[in-house]
Amino acid sequence: MIKEFRLPDLGEGLTESEILSWKVAVGDTVTLNQVIAEVETAKAVVELPSPFAGVITALHEEPGTIVEVGKSIVSFEVADDGGASPSELAPAGVAPAGATNAVAGTAKREPNLVGYGAVVESSGRPARRARTFTTAGVEPVRTETPVVEPVETRPADTAERPRSTPPVRKLAKDLGVELAAVAGTGAGGLITREDVRNFVGGELSAPVRHLSAVSDSVSAAGPGAQGGREVRTPIKGVRKFTAAAMVASAFTAPHATEFLTVDVTPTMDLLAKLKTSRAFSGYKLTPLTLVAKAVLIALRRNPSLNSRWEEASQEIVQFNYVNLGIAAATPRGLTVPNIKDADTFSLLELSEALTGLTETARAGKTAPADLSGGTISITNIGVFGIDAGTPILNPGEAAILAMGAVRRMPWDFQDAVALRQVMTLSLSFDHRLVDGEQGSRFLADVGAILAEPGMVLTMV
Repeated sequence: MIKEFRLPDLGEGLTESEILSWKVAVGDTVTLNQVIAEVETAKAVVELPSPFAGVITALHEEPGTIVEVGKSIVSFEVADDGGASPSELAPAGVAPAGATNAVAGTAKREPNLVGYGAVVESSGRPARRARTFTTAGVEPVRTETPVVEPVETRPADTAERPRSTPPVRKLAKDLGVELAAVAGTGAGGLITREDVRNFVGGELSAPVRHLSAVSDSVSAAGPGAQGGREVRTPIKGVRKFTAAAMVASAFTAPHATEFLTVDVTPTMDLLAKLKTSRAFSGYKLTPLTLVAKAVLIALRRNPSLNSRWEEASQEIVQFNYVNLGIAAATPRGLTVPNIKDADTFSLLELSEALTGLTETARAGKTAPADLSGGTISITNIGVFGIDAGTPILNPGEAAILAMGAVRRMPWDFQDAVALRQVMTLSLSFDHRLVDGEQGSRFLADVGAILAEPGMVLTMV
């Protein structure tokens, strides 16, 4: 029997995802929970596990395609109701992390991927009545015949048209290729993706269109892919989400920004000592680690900066916990994952959490849940050699702190001019939630801790 897998809602009501790559091909035999694809939502890259055990009969979408939630993306041939169930086709003893054993008469859900999972049919009720899979409230489609991609034919009463599949036609359109000029190497002269790619003279893995100022026509050398004067890239994925969030924030919350330049020489000396300490051996300590700890301490004295303006209920929500967001530049754009309950972490735990958070973000593997629920954020613009800026608030947060580069420069120290290590802090806050006095006191507290870490003893 043929079963189709529809693209699930990968978290927080996201309506679409981009197929980045397939990890399987038509004809491959897959097991339950085997990773079959990598997709990118508006927030993160997610691996999709197979909800069935069986044979791949069709991949309905090409890499680079944006697919709406609920649309079928892959078809499987699995044992019919009278044969083995998907669970019986899965290798014995294999279960995903976090899976629970099924109780008699109860289906077990696996894997647990943001609101959906493959449900293994139990032996307690007839297989044809069991729910095999649920994804965002959409049941899978069961058909009795294989789903085959439609292929254009050449009717006798119309002009001949090149034979190709819809994904190939889309690729050709994105690259500006006229299929009539392409020779098909597939069965019966079918034009394949490789034929289109070879026609433009190189391997292209994404639908990026190059525009030539000389001509829009396609020649045998390709559509101006080499040396074009413009390159157009679709706005999608993380970039699209970030843009929408920043526009919403900039034109909703009244931003105010304050700056404070601090002599952080004592903090940098402390950092050097901690790095040689046995207690911190094996941990990655950076200025960000100590700035993050200073922010968490300062929030205890200035809780208004850890709050949210709730327009619908006309209420100010003050959080008694801190989910600390850290802005991370990734190949796919800016993301701000957050450390849940960061205010309960020791310096060691905070260091470990920051290291894991940034490495995961740069690898594009941040879970959607880690990208939501932040209460205050830090952005480290100093790593790019920048001293100060006016950071834009993350939607739903009252403040964001930008830490600038640490620079050695002349500074007034003990009634003389000395070469000291100096950093500029930039604090943007929502003026509906935070008054100038509150913002100033918070920024001064962070600065005081960094200027003299021993000041923490007077604050806690």
